[in-house]
Amino acid sequence: MPKIVQINTALNCGSHGRIVEQISCMAAGRGFETTIVHGARYVNNSQFPDIQTTTKYQEKLNGVRSLLFDSHGLGLRCATKSLITKLEAIKPDIIHLHNIHGYYLNYQILFEYLAKSGVPVVWTLHDCWSMTGHCAQFENYKCDKWKTQCHDCQYLMDWYPKSIIDRSRRNYELKKRCFTSLENMTIVPVSHWLEDVVKQSFLAKYPIKVINNGVDLASFRPSEASAEISNKKFTILGVASNWDDDKGVREFVKLSENNDYQVIMVGVKDEMKQKLPKRIIAISRTSSQLELAEYYSHADVFVNPTYKDTFPTVNLEALACGTPVITYKTGGSPESVTTETGIVVDKGDFKQLCEAVETVHKNGKQCYSASCRERAVKFYNKDERFKDYIDLYENILDNSHI
Repeated sequence: MPKIVQINTALNCGSHGRIVEQISCMAAGRGFETTIVHGARYVNNSQFPDIQTTTKYQEKLNGVRSLLFDSHGLGLRCATKSLITKLEAIKPDIIHLHNIHGYYLNYQILFEYLAKSGVPVVWTLHDCWSMTGHCAQFENYKCDKWKTQCHDCQYLMDWYPKSIIDRSRRNYELKKRCFTSLENMTIVPVSHWLEDVVKQSFLAKYPIKVINNGVDLASFRPSEASAEISNKKFTILGVASNWDDDKGVREFVKLSENNDYQVIMVGVKDEMKQKLPKRIIAISRTSSQLELAEYYSHADVFVNPTYKDTFPTVNLEALACGTPVITYKTGGSPESVTTETGIVVDKGDFKQLCEAVETVHKNGKQCYSASCRERAVKFYNKDERFKDYIDLYENILDNSHI
């Protein structure tokens, strides 16, 4: 029985953690033995054996180190060496990397092991961190230093991972040396936008295969809204795990000023609830996919005015529930939206955003719903998308035996 080890920040938690869990389910059904390696902060129960690399306290200390010294991914030497010992005992046939940033391991030590072991590697890229000297997303900064060599970073404290001092040049060179040291690695961007970024980076030497994210169509489907969110106004929905200006908080506040609209924001922390206008229905983060599907289904339009994104799963979830999507032209966000399923507007153009909302309002949700569901079924069924990973595993293993 071939063995797969997946490595990710979260265990069955958040969009990336659920993706890892669902890939593991698909792999198990095809005869693979799966283990998941993860950090300590984002953990839910899993069906599969797992290895937690460290503790929440150690992760916090590593986060402080990263903030002070711009050393993201370079702490936890002992914890990562302990992980390597466990990996050597497992003897995996393939190691599948996801987010290896997040304060839970040391990427330099990990890649030294990967280069030495010769184990084939699949690396799913959910953001751009692996190709820069500092940030995980650079699009909103209009910075292209990552194409040649990062240096003199002006955005150290603007976005994750924050840092007080600048070691972007050193980080870039170290990442380049580590991440190009493997003989057998396949890069999997989750969007065509990210594929284009990879092709312009130092990772371009590796085979690239785009595999979009998928969603559970049995959970995310048109459903009846619960009584607590039922109202007769045209309803605008936003969903995020971490609301800030880059996710469009300002846009939602402005949209709520229109008395014809009811704005609902899901995933709002208590501190932000106190700052939002009372006219906005602010709902805490939910781990229930069925509850989330109710919100999507109830909304007349899903608005995603994101300034930094790679291929947002929330767009797919909305489509699967029959709800049209309006999004900014950001990263891979527009790739899931067609004229039959929503509207793409220029990033930051609030007037255009309002016009798009009013267009959906006038047309009515019913003009889009069937096409939204059909697109989700055709392109974003998790069983089909994650089957692509199993096919990739089998192809790699077949070629390694030649």
